[in-house]
This record gives sequence, C-alpha cells and structure tokens, in this order.
Amino acid sequence: MSNLAVVLSILFLSISYATSVPTQENFMHCISTQFSAYTKTFQIIYDSNSTSYTILLQSSQQNPRWVNSTVIKPLLILTPFHESEIQAAVICSKRNGLLIRIRSGGHDYEGLSYICRTLFIIIDLINFRSVDVNLKEETAWVQSGATLGELYYSIAKESKIHGFPAGVCPSVGIGGHFSGGGFGTLVRKYGLAADNVLDAYLIDANGRILDRKSMGEELFWAIRGGGGGSFAIVLSWKIKVVRVPPIVTSFTVSKTLSQGASNLVHRWQYIADKLDEDIFIRIIIQNVGKGNQKTIQVSFQSLFLGRMKRLIPLMNERFPELGLQAKDCVEMSWIQSVLYTAGYQKDNPLEVLLDKTTLYKSNFKAKSDFVKQPIPESGFKGIWERFLEEELVFMIMDPYGGKMNEILESETPFPHRKGNIYNIQYLVKWEVNEEPNKHLQWIRMLYKYMEPYVSSSPRAAYVNYRDLDLGTNRKGKASYKKASIWGAKYYKGNFKKLAQVKNEFDPDNFFTNEQSVPPFPSLI
Repeated sequence: MSNLAVVLSILFLSISYATSVPTQENFMHCISTQFSAYTKTFQIIYDSNSTSYTILLQSSQQNPRWVNSTVIKPLLILTPFHESEIQAAVICSKRNGLLIRIRSGGHDYEGLSYICRTLFIIIDLINFRSVDVNLKEETAWVQSGATLGELYYSIAKESKIHGFPAGVCPSVGIGGHFSGGGFGTLVRKYGLAADNVLDAYLIDANGRILDRKSMGEELFWAIRGGGGGSFAIVLSWKIKVVRVPPIVTSFTVSKTLSQGASNLVHRWQYIADKLDEDIFIRIIIQNVGKGNQKTIQVSFQSLFLGRMKRLIPLMNERFPELGLQAKDCVEMSWIQSVLYTAGYQKDNPLEVLLDKTTLYKSNFKAKSDFVKQPIPESGFKGIWERFLEEELVFMIMDPYGGKMNEILESETPFPHRKGNIYNIQYLVKWEVNEEPNKHLQWIRMLYKYMEPYVSSSPRAAYVNYRDLDLGTNRKGKASYKKASIWGAKYYKGNFKKLAQVKNEFDPDNFFTNEQSVPPFPSLI
C-alpha cells in the first residue's frame, strides 16, 4: 500500500470514528425511548468496548476471508430476543442515518451480512431460531435465525416420512437461504425452498410487522428469491413440509481422469435433468494428489427417493456408463441422507445438525453459471488443465429438470427454470495466511474461459452464490440502470418487477447493500 493510501485510510477511519461517537449516543438514546416496556433491550446491544463484541462479530463469519478486513466494523451488534427490539433498531437506524446488516447464518459469500462501507449496525438473528412443526397441516413455522440443520432436525424429530427441499450445508441460515431461492437434493422433486413458502412475518422499512395478507402478494413474491437485504427483515417463514419415503438410497462414485471421469461427466450432461424426478445426481469436481500424482477427481453423489432395488435398474437403463453396483449404494432414512450429503457419517447423532460451525471452513471465492447446452469434451479438457494450476479448487454441478421445469420463470424472482440442464458453482480456497490475489485471479480466469459454454444474454448467476465481480451499487447512490447489469444475471426479466416492488415498499432505499435491488425509477 502506498504512503498516500495509508494516510487516506487513516484519515477516513479517523473521520468515521469521530462521526460514530455522537451517532452511537443518539442511537442508544433513541432505542431507550422505543418499546421500553420490553426489559431486555440493553442486554442485547454490544459496542466495540464489550468483551463479547469480537466474539459475536466473528462467530458466524463463515468465510474467514473477511475476519481481518480493513472495512468499517459495525458500530453496534444487536442480538434481539423480541420483534419489538428489531422494530426499534429499524426506526432508530433511520433517524440516525445508520445502515443495517441482517445476519441469520453468516454465509453470504461476499460478507454482506456483516461488513459495510459506511456506519452501520448488525442485527444478528441468533436468538430467532425456533421451529414449530405441524404435521397435521404438513407445515412448519421457522424463524430466520435458525439453520437448515435445525430445521431438518426438528422435522425429523416429528416424522420419519417428511423433509424439506433446501440446501445441503446444515449451518446455512434460513433467512438468507430462503430469500435467494435455496436448492438442494430435493430440487428435482419439489423445487426450491422458496417455492414451498406459504406465509411470512417481516418488519418493513417503516418498522411495521406484516404477514402475507397485510404485506400483499407483490412483496410476498419479492422476498421468495429476490435476495436478502433488499426489502425487509423477514422474522419467520411458514413452509410446506414435503413427503419422503421411510428409506432412501445414496451413493458416491468417484473416478479420476485415468478411470474415464471426463467421458462420464460429458455423458451425465445428457441425462441428469431428464432422469426420474426421484433421482438427483450431482457432480463434485476437485483436484487431488501432489506433484506428478496430481489429477482430477470427479464424484457422482446421489440421493434417490426409494430403495436400491429400484434404483440400480433405473441407473443401468439411463446411465449404464457409471457402472453403479449394489456395493456403491447405502440405504438410510432421509435425515441420515442429510448427514451423508453434508459430509458426516450417516450414523452420526442427529445433534451434529445443530452445530452452527461449518465443516471445512476456509477462505474462499466463488462464482456461478447455468448451463443450457452440454459442454463438449474439449471444453472439459480446458477445465482440467486449469484445475491442475491451482491447489484447492472445486466445481459443483447440480442438475435441474423435474419440478423445476414445471414452474414459470416469473412465478418467483428466481428465474432459472426450464431450459437449464444444471447449475455450476466454482470455488477456490486458500489458507488464512495466504495472499488471496493469485487465487482470485485464477477463478476469474476460469470464469472467463467458461463463457462460450454457459448461458448468455444474460450470462446467468445464482444470487445465493454472491459475486461482487458482477457489479455493485455505488456508495450512496443506487442506479437502476447500473444495477441492471448484475440484476439481469441473477433475476433475468424479473429484475424490473423487483425494483418496482422496492420502489413501492422502500422508496428511500433504507435496506441497501452492494448488490441490493434499487428502487425503480431511480437515479439513472
């Protein structure tokens, strides 16, 4: 860093500190006058002098890349127990010109749930974690601070024949996951998590508590896939729990390049989205080995909603090249398959799902794509060559089809439906003490290489795999025209409607971040 940059950085931080002191005092005075009947207010506010501040700030930062970031730290961290405390925080933040970051699980890929470029507070929903399952109605109310693991655990404790279609990582927070769509191993059978939301309670930019009826269908549409942090603070979600068989079958078959992995991946593209909707087979690609032994490994990981005796004939008919055998398969309950897919042993106690700590946590950068036409074998050859240049990289390919083909692009803000064979997530990871730039350059190079093989006009991306390389809102000015560059990638033709909903419910753009939806019309 140049001497000038250092001086400017110190000057900026000094100004920020000088500004923050009276702002903090004014905020605290404001919040003491709001909803004062609720006695826990001052037990849930932590400033930088609190011994719990740093622990709270870092406790759910799932990407350590941001732990030592030089950006502004939150003025205060709030861990509310009651909705009135969140209402107070919204009202007092608006009065004092503070931005808000809402954190449910801390998994935002670019850290937008806990970092900001100007003075802000964090509302951490760690105490909003209840799950109430109603088997008679086949529904559940789940609060936004709960994790996917807590949701799955709660359903499994009530029933062996119910589950929910959401992601594979148990420590992911409900709030962000549902807000972006949310998909996992049941996506081909039941669609997204957001497709199975029936109602919600939220706090809007004016501090009002609204449900589906009082918020109206436009806002209810927007919060189910329009991305977190743009429209409101969703407190809880009413979901439809879905039926699963008492016994399911999982398998993981891994092959290296010398074992024909390249041909198998190429063939998988032609059948993955066309299989029976009870079959989900995703691909995980990574480099393995060291030195001259370094190569590419491709793992075919599957969940089948049925017994092995039905699965193997289906696989022999549709994907005989994989050579699936009984010894590759494991029968288990659906909740055990959740453990299995997440990287645990299927016989681990279910209580591991309650752990908010992410397995294999490390610094990372991610990108995403959607594929509409099979990538030729020559395209994969170029991927392998680039993979061997890096140390710890992954491509995860999740198939669509099935239920996803039945839902219109406009039904929710998540538009990536019929016509998409699969989604790709690219990941590069590195150690805490490593310089990140070479790894960031590598994944950007891979992303550029993939351009001819993936969706175009726009080149689509998944908002829950947040990528600020696609573009950001300017500090203090949200331009609809500029935001449309990245907005079209995440939401395609739904972006304009999202901006219109934003203009109706948050015209002053109180809920804002680097990739939040701006109001329409806006400064263009």
